[in-house]
Amino acid sequence: MRCDRIWSDARLLTLAADRPDLGVVEDGFVAAKDGRIVYAGPADDAPALDAPDRISLDGRWVTPGLIDCHTHLVYAGDRADEFERRLAGATYEEIARAGGGILSTVRATRAATEEAIVSATLRRLDALLAEGVATVEIKSGYGLDRDTELRQLRAAKALARHRQVEVHTTYLGAHALPPEFAAGRAGYLDLVCDEMIPRIATDGLAGAVDVFSERIAFTPAEAERVFAAARAAGLARKVHADQLTDGGGAALAARYGALSADHLEYTSEAGVAAMAAAGTVAVLLPGAYYFLRETQAPPVAHFRRLGVPMAVATDSNPGSSPLTSLLLAMNLAATLFRLTVDECLAGVTREAARALGILDSAGTLEPGKVCDLAVWDIERPAELVYRIGFNPLYRRVWRGVWPTP
Repeated sequence: MRCDRIWSDARLLTLAADRPDLGVVEDGFVAAKDGRIVYAGPADDAPALDAPDRISLDGRWVTPGLIDCHTHLVYAGDRADEFERRLAGATYEEIARAGGGILSTVRATRAATEEAIVSATLRRLDALLAEGVATVEIKSGYGLDRDTELRQLRAAKALARHRQVEVHTTYLGAHALPPEFAAGRAGYLDLVCDEMIPRIATDGLAGAVDVFSERIAFTPAEAERVFAAARAAGLARKVHADQLTDGGGAALAARYGALSADHLEYTSEAGVAAMAAAGTVAVLLPGAYYFLRETQAPPVAHFRRLGVPMAVATDSNPGSSPLTSLLLAMNLAATLFRLTVDECLAGVTREAARALGILDSAGTLEPGKVCDLAVWDIERPAELVYRIGFNPLYRRVWRGVWPTP
């Protein structure tokens, strides 16, 4: 069989379901054609393949391109001043209730042009790509009005025209209550559910809808209305759940067949059981946990016991997780949440793909999937989780194309 490119003398983390653990292949071989993998496995088992471009990786490790499955990457401004206030003793909730927090970024984002937002975001995106990220999910939620939310989603989609990256957009209109609706919550939910969600679905601006279900954001009943509108529009569901309190967000996510429930520090055993039954992925966000100096970690032991898949993401945002390193997110997940090395690596590849609903096309090294690879200068996979502030990426392969140095 003729293909476009072959990589040999590689050690692979295939993450394939038919291989144990991380699917390690010591003497590995990967072949690509038309941007997709045609073979990934032991060199001795490879079919007869030929390619004009054959590359020896000299024993380097290869993983699927990394996936950051929860970010708020598109926004304007920063919140360094609030960081100083928290250092002085203010809590995240106190700042939010005083008109800061999310609404501070809303004001800056509403004032910015689409071009300015794209320019600012590219710097953050480049930091992720430099560490082997191939796919990124980006939420809106810093507009909270019709025009700015649409502008955010357009800006997120524009990133894929500037960089070699797959972008998945999520509408997070139910992120906070905008000040102009302070006395009319129902009116804002009318805007989100009756106007914005149907329009976004029709225009193809997002594939999913998220909601922040928390005491400082939206009640479970309000979140349920958002989910019902999303389901009616044919959009996937995701939820910021149980971050500050056990508000039943995980169970709500499960009831509506959500792809993922994210944060989950206060999720109950009943919520975990509901997620397990529904196949909802737990997206762990240790950057926010660390930055906000939280003390209650997500119920990782319950997730393991009931078989809930766990993804790991940066939650990159200006207020609670100004993190643009998925490698550091893995280290934090291991150190703060006690995830194993295998769980961390699966969490930014296979399980992250599951959380975005794209496991059929990404997240593992298997025939038919996109050929997005991260090639690493490491001796063992644990180094990707163990090191802090060190980037061992050798090459990032996008859709089967070997980049020039």
